[in-house]
Amino acid sequence: MEKGRITKFEDLLVWKEGLDLSIEIYKILQNCNDYGFRDQIRRASVSIPSNIAEGFDRQSNKEYIQFLFIAKGSCSEVRTQLYLAKEIGIINELIADSLLERSRKISAMITKLISARKENF
Repeated sequence: MEKGRITKFEDLLVWKEGLDLSIEIYKILQNCNDYGFRDQIRRASVSIPSNIAEGFDRQSNKEYIQFLFIAKGSCSEVRTQLYLAKEIGIINELIADSLLERSRKISAMITKLISARKENF
């Protein structure tokens, strides 16, 4: 990759951060016996990088932005589920707080990418 040139979705830092968050959630919940909760938060977390990737490879900027909004919504869904997991003891407080902060950062990154796509393309 040329310095600063994004040629594929794998070049996007926000995609990498979303994928890392999803992997971390998978690992933390591998022994969780609440299968409904575990599967829901996993699906939501996978949706973040998946929608960033799918939007990147769409034909139009409008479609790309729409998929970024879906990824942002999935980020909010993950955050809500993390609050729940923290409160009911599925995930310990320190780990949950760290994941919450990471999800906020990813959401902010998606917001900035949406703004950039709206303004420059």
